[in-house]
Order: sequence, then C-alpha cells, then structure tokens
Amino acid sequence: MNAPLRGPVHLVGIGGMHMSAIGQLLLERGVAVSGSDLRPSDFTARLQRMGARVFEGHDAANLGEPELVVTTAAAQDDNPELAEARRRGIPVILRAEMVARLMEGKRVIAVAGAHGKTTTSSLIAFILAEAGLHPMYLLGGESPDLGGHAAWGEGDWCVVEADEYKRAFHEYEPEIAVITNVEPDHLDYYGTAEAYHEAFTVFARKVRPGGLLLCCADDPGARRVSDIVGDDPLRQETYGAEGVRFWMARDITLDDEGAHFTVTRGGTPAGQLHATIPGTHFVLNTLAATAVALHAGVPFETIAAAVARFRGARRRFERVGEAAGVLVMDDYAHHPTEVRNTIATARRRFPERRLIGVYQPHTYSRIAYLWDEWTRCWDGLDELVVLETYAAREAPLPGRTARDLAGAITNPGAHYAANFDEAANEAIALARPGDVIFTIGAGDVTEVGPMILERLR
Repeated sequence: MNAPLRGPVHLVGIGGMHMSAIGQLLLERGVAVSGSDLRPSDFTARLQRMGARVFEGHDAANLGEPELVVTTAAAQDDNPELAEARRRGIPVILRAEMVARLMEGKRVIAVAGAHGKTTTSSLIAFILAEAGLHPMYLLGGESPDLGGHAAWGEGDWCVVEADEYKRAFHEYEPEIAVITNVEPDHLDYYGTAEAYHEAFTVFARKVRPGGLLLCCADDPGARRVSDIVGDDPLRQETYGAEGVRFWMARDITLDDEGAHFTVTRGGTPAGQLHATIPGTHFVLNTLAATAVALHAGVPFETIAAAVARFRGARRRFERVGEAAGVLVMDDYAHHPTEVRNTIATARRRFPERRLIGVYQPHTYSRIAYLWDEWTRCWDGLDELVVLETYAAREAPLPGRTARDLAGAITNPGAHYAANFDEAANEAIALARPGDVIFTIGAGDVTEVGPMILERLR
C-alpha cells in the first residue's frame, strides 16, 4: 500500500459484493472495519462475525473516527456519511482505488468483460489454489469451490474481477488481463456504446509492459479491442473456438453431463478438458482460465483436475432444490446475451423438460436502452413470469416498466407479477411435474426460488 493502513476503515455500502470483499481482506490483515448499508445481509453478518461494526442505514453518526472512508460507486454525493467525512477532512476513496491499494505488490490477473468475468475469475483462482499457489482473490460472486468471494492469500498472484462500472477497472495495472467480451452495458453511465468500448481499450492499455492481454476473438467487441491495442508494449494472445486463434477449444462435445474439448496452444495440442457445466460460453471461459493458469506455471494435469471439479460461481446456473417433481434453478443473468446463454444451456441440460422463467428486470435504465433485445431473448422457454423491476434507487421510466415489458414479450407469452408472492404463485400455477423453473436476474429474485419450493412441499 501507499502507506500502512492502521485503521479503522469505514465502508459505505459494506454489504455489497465488492465492498464486503474489501472488508474481509482488511479484517484478515488486522485492520479495524466499520460500515453501513441499507439493510443487513449474509455478507454483513459474516463481517460482523469477523469483528466489523456494521450499521443498518446511513447516518453521519455511524462514521466514528476512521482513518479512511471507502465508498461504493453506487453511493450518492449527498450520502450523510460521505458528507460528514468530507466536512471533517477524512480521506474518501472509491472502492476500486481501495482494491488497487490492497493488491500492491501482487502479480495481478484481472478479468474484464460484459459477461463471464465472475465465472472466469473464480475458475482461475480455484486452479491456482488447487496448484498450491495460495492466491489472493476478489470475486464478483461467491465461489462454492473456494468457500467465499475473497481471501488474502499469501502467494504472489492476485485474481480480481475487473468491473467496468464507472470505469472501476482503470485503477488496475495487471500483469495478465483477460477480456471475455465487450457488449454495451451500463449505458446509464457511459451514454454511448462507443464510450463503453473505449473504456475497455483503456483497460487493455493498463497492462504492464511485458504483460499479457488475452482477448476472446470470437467476440466482435473483444476482438475490436485487441485490434486497436496491437502488440506494443504488451504481448497479446487470442482465444476462442472459431477461425484461427492462438488458444483454441477444438472437438467440443456438449451434453447433459457438461462439455468435453481439446485445448490447443499455437496449433499444438495441450490436452483435453472435461467441464461439468455445459454451454459454449462456459467452454470459452474455461479456455481463458486454462491459458492464464498455464502462463502462471500450473501443469495442465492440475488444471484438468480442477476444471473437472469446478462447480461454478453461486447464482450461475445454480440448483436451488426440487419438490413435487419440479426442479428450481437460479441464475444471475441480467443482460439479454446472458439470458440467451442460460436458456441455451438449460435446453442442453434438460432437453425433455418444460422450462419456466421467473425474471426480475434489473434497473429501469438497463431495460430501456436494451428494450428491443429484452423483448426477444426468451426463445426456448415455455412460460415466463416477469417480476416487478429491481430499481436500485432509480425512478420508473414511462413505457419501460416491468408490466410494459411483460406485455411486449410475445415468445413465450409473459405473465406480470407485482411482488415475490405473486411470482411464486404464478410459477407454481404454470408448473407441472417434470418442469424446471429458473429464477433469473441480478437483484433479489433469488428469494423467489425457496418460496416456490416451500409451497410445492
């Protein structure tokens, strides 16, 4: 770090995925932590067990006497804790800057992309851990294989999910960077697709001289970044399953038991992998993780064993439970491309079963700027329930509400549900034994699955 942190450190938005990871890492280093969030969660409970002081709600009185305040990018400038810190001259920094400070002295592997970065970074961290390299990691989702979403790690490597929201990933200077794909998102912040693409180009140029940039050339957006950046002063390698790539996934077989494929490196076979999660998108994420791990010196045999055991990140094609012959699954998909991938994977995994989706839109702005895509990304589902939007502090946009979206979706016909209770009841009414219900979205729709199971029982 720039200077040793003695603490306390106060975290505004401590219950968020990335902010709670910071809190955990600080506590593991013996730094006193306090923080606040709008409501308690499993993450805040875990931090409290580790010794953090956590407040529900935001109030200037929560601040105490911290040495430093770290804030989530989602907090507004008029947040009373931020206002009080600035009034008292206490330094305030954004989450990404704090992550960069925590990673100082580590060999950083940063994974960026509109989709797939949580799974890819989780798999990289798991492979390095299985190889005995004791990595530090900060992930955007909980890993059942690693037992959480953050750990200090005493090894040289650090794996970080490089989030593009508000250009957070520009704070990092990785030794190895992965770009899984670039497909416009967060346009409420970036404004235009061009500005979004430019942010990834800037991130790619943050790779340290002599470092490595791995881009999925099967994705037009990532390939465009690769073409713009060129090779100087960093090294580039492409990966994919199409055309000619440096890293290739060949002879891909997808079935209900997962994916089998051969990895080639510069045209030379490196070995075969079996992943338990089906889907071409997961094959590409696994290929990227394999390339990174080989560059880190992990033997292919160790990689293959880790890939075969990897269960994925939580809320990524996750089994919730089964009751009355109905299987309930959960997935974090909150972009039309992610939804299509989830449905395609579900069709391969459950080829003979009816699929019912319970979808919670995530923010009014994302629904608005991707409206046309949201109305036609549901092919493959037999039934769809659209839950009221997870607003994340946004105000509704006229003509772009969840009810409007349900009315605009024609394949399949969609049913609107105003709340969790209605969504659970509607899904149960639509389901019959043998069906699979997927709860889908980045908000708190994950609470609907257990409600469905309880009522079915």
